[in-house]
Amino acid sequence: MTPAVEARRVLVAGRVQGVGFRWSAVAEGERLGLAGWARNLPDGRVEVHAQGDPRAVAQMVEWLRQGPPRAEVARLDAQSVEPDPGLSGFGIRW
Repeated sequence: MTPAVEARRVLVAGRVQGVGFRWSAVAEGERLGLAGWARNLPDGRVEVHAQGDPRAVAQMVEWLRQGPPRAEVARLDAQSVEPDPGLSGFGIRW
Protein backbone atom coordinates (compact mmCIF):
# COMPACT_ATOMS: atom_id res chain seq x y z
CA MET A 1 0.00 0.00 0.00
CA THR A 2 1.38 3.41 -1.00
CA PRO A 3 1.50 5.93 1.85
CA ALA A 4 -0.77 8.96 1.53
CA VAL A 5 0.87 12.11 0.19
CA GLU A 6 -0.67 15.50 0.72
CA ALA A 7 0.46 18.75 -0.89
CA ARG A 8 -0.29 22.32 0.15
CA ARG A 9 0.45 25.67 -1.42
CA VAL A 10 0.76 28.28 1.29
CA LEU A 11 0.92 32.06 0.83
CA VAL A 12 2.27 33.91 3.84
CA ALA A 13 1.85 37.69 4.18
CA GLY A 14 3.24 40.16 6.69
CA ARG A 15 6.85 40.86 7.57
CA VAL A 16 8.11 37.68 5.94
CA GLN A 17 10.86 38.86 3.59
CA GLY A 18 14.28 39.86 4.85
CA VAL A 19 13.85 37.95 8.12
CA GLY A 20 15.16 34.50 7.13
CA PHE A 21 11.69 33.13 6.52
CA ARG A 22 12.56 31.01 3.47
CA TRP A 23 15.70 29.53 5.03
CA SER A 24 13.82 28.71 8.22
CA ALA A 25 10.98 27.16 6.22
CA VAL A 26 13.50 24.95 4.41
CA ALA A 27 14.98 23.82 7.74
CA GLU A 28 11.51 23.05 9.11
CA GLY A 29 10.48 21.19 5.96
CA GLU A 30 13.63 19.09 6.14
CA ARG A 31 13.09 18.42 9.85
CA LEU A 32 9.56 17.18 9.08
CA GLY A 33 10.76 14.98 6.19
CA LEU A 34 8.80 16.92 3.58
CA ALA A 35 9.53 17.71 -0.05
CA GLY A 36 8.92 21.23 -1.29
CA TRP A 37 10.21 24.74 -1.70
CA ALA A 38 9.86 28.32 -0.54
CA ARG A 39 10.20 31.50 -2.57
CA ASN A 40 9.71 35.24 -2.23
CA LEU A 41 6.96 36.80 -4.33
CA PRO A 42 7.24 40.29 -5.86
CA ASP A 43 4.31 41.52 -3.73
CA GLY A 44 6.17 40.85 -0.45
CA ARG A 45 4.61 37.48 0.40
CA VAL A 46 6.37 34.14 0.68
CA GLU A 47 4.99 31.13 -1.19
CA VAL A 48 5.63 27.64 0.16
CA HIS A 49 4.88 24.29 -1.46
CA ALA A 50 5.03 21.41 1.03
CA GLN A 51 4.22 17.77 0.36
CA GLY A 52 4.53 14.48 2.16
CA ASP A 53 2.87 12.76 5.08
CA PRO A 54 -0.42 14.57 5.82
CA ARG A 55 0.43 15.01 9.51
CA ALA A 56 3.82 16.52 8.68
CA VAL A 57 2.21 18.86 6.12
CA ALA A 58 -0.26 20.00 8.79
CA GLN A 59 2.64 20.64 11.19
CA MET A 60 4.39 22.68 8.51
CA VAL A 61 1.31 24.83 7.94
CA GLU A 62 1.07 25.44 11.69
CA TRP A 63 4.76 26.41 11.81
CA LEU A 64 4.22 28.83 8.91
CA ARG A 65 1.55 30.63 10.97
CA GLN A 66 4.39 31.87 13.23
CA GLY A 67 7.54 31.56 11.12
CA PRO A 68 10.99 32.36 12.48
CA PRO A 69 11.50 34.72 15.45
CA ARG A 70 11.85 37.98 13.44
CA ALA A 71 8.84 37.32 11.20
CA GLU A 72 5.40 38.81 11.76
CA VAL A 73 2.79 36.74 9.95
CA ALA A 74 -0.31 38.82 9.25
CA ARG A 75 -2.14 36.37 7.00
CA LEU A 76 -1.79 32.79 5.82
CA ASP A 77 -3.71 31.18 2.98
CA ALA A 78 -3.27 27.43 2.46
CA GLN A 79 -4.86 25.34 -0.26
CA SER A 80 -4.56 21.72 -1.28
CA VAL A 81 -2.77 21.14 -4.58
CA GLU A 82 -1.69 18.11 -6.57
CA PRO A 83 1.59 16.58 -5.34
CA ASP A 84 4.58 16.99 -7.65
CA PRO A 85 5.81 13.43 -8.25
CA GLY A 86 9.29 14.60 -9.30
CA LEU A 87 9.92 16.68 -6.18
CA SER A 88 12.44 15.56 -3.59
CA GLY A 89 14.09 17.47 -0.78
CA PHE A 90 13.17 20.95 0.40
CA GLY A 91 14.80 24.04 -1.07
CA ILE A 92 14.56 27.67 -2.06
CA ARG A 93 13.26 28.71 -5.45
CA TRP A 94 14.43 32.00 -6.91
